[in-house]
Amino acid sequence: MDWAQISVRTSHEAMDVIAEIFTDLGANGVSMDDPAIINEYINSDLWDYTDIPLQKDTEVVTVNAWLPRDTELDGRLGELHERLKKLSLTLNTAPAEIMVGNIKDEDWANNWKKYFHPVKIGQRIVVKPSWENYLPQSGEIIVELDPGCAFGTGMHPTTSMCVNFMEQYLSPQMNLFDVGTGSGILAITAAKLGVKSVQAGDYDTVAVKTAKDNISNNQVDTIKCFQSDLLKRFLGKADFICANIIADIIIRLFDELPKKLATNGILLASGIIEDRLQDVETAALEHGLYITDMQKKAGWVALIIRFKAAE
Repeated sequence: MDWAQISVRTSHEAMDVIAEIFTDLGANGVSMDDPAIINEYINSDLWDYTDIPLQKDTEVVTVNAWLPRDTELDGRLGELHERLKKLSLTLNTAPAEIMVGNIKDEDWANNWKKYFHPVKIGQRIVVKPSWENYLPQSGEIIVELDPGCAFGTGMHPTTSMCVNFMEQYLSPQMNLFDVGTGSGILAITAAKLGVKSVQAGDYDTVAVKTAKDNISNNQVDTIKCFQSDLLKRFLGKADFICANIIADIIIRLFDELPKKLATNGILLASGIIEDRLQDVETAALEHGLYITDMQKKAGWVALIIRFKAAE
C-alpha cells in the first residue's frame, strides 16, 4: 500500500491539537518538525547530524501524518480542512498550510527510526530505542522505548523538563499518576526512579496499547495502564501527578485535583507554550493552586504546582 504524507505548517500553540486531529482521522503515525528543538540539539552534544544548518524560522512547526492512499483519503482531507478552519477560531493556527506527499509502504515503517537514538534527558535517565545498543554509564537509568504512533521519545523539551523535575522531586514513598501517558515514558521513568506505585492513563486507546507494550518491555511491574479521560478512572489520591499535555487540558485538569491530589501533593504540568503561561497561572490561582517552581526550554514551560504557596 502507498501512504499519503500529510503535513500541516502551523504554530506551536496548535501543533498538539492538530496531532490529535490526525489521530482521529486514522493516521498511522504522527511526527513534528520543530525548528526550535533542532537548533537546541545542534547547539548541544546530543545531536548526531551536525551537517544540518541552524534553522532560521523557529515560529512555524510542521506536523506530519501518514494516511492510507485509498478511496477514503479525499474525505479525510476534506475533514482536515474543516477542522483546521474551526480550530482557527479558538487558536492561532497560522500559517495552517497543508501539503500532501507520497511514501511507499516499505519505506514508511522504518525510515523514521534513523532519527531516534539514545539520548540522555536528565541527570540519570537515558531513553534508548529498542533496536539500538547502549552501554549505560555509572548511575544511569535506561528507559527503553518504541514510541509507535504515540507522543513521547524524550527529545521534546516538554518531556525532558518533566524528567528533570521528576529526578528532583520524586521519592520512594510516593504514589504517582501520569495523565496523558502517550508512549508511557514518564510512567516508566517514575517506576525506574523507585516510586511506590504508578497509574498511567490516556484518552487515546492507541497510546494506551503503545504504553503497555513499553511498560512490558521495560519489565516494570508497579504500573497500571488504562484508558481514561483525564483523571476519571484513576483510583485514590496521588502524591505526585504529571501531566505533559497542553495548556487548555491542564486548565481542565485543575477541576479534578481536589479529589485526586493529596493535600501536600505536587502537580507537574508541562506541554505549555510560553504564550499560555499567564492563562495557566491565572486559572491555577482561581482554583487555589500555586506555581512553586518553573523551567523554560525552547519556548515551552514546565511547572510545579501545589495547593500551598511556596514559603
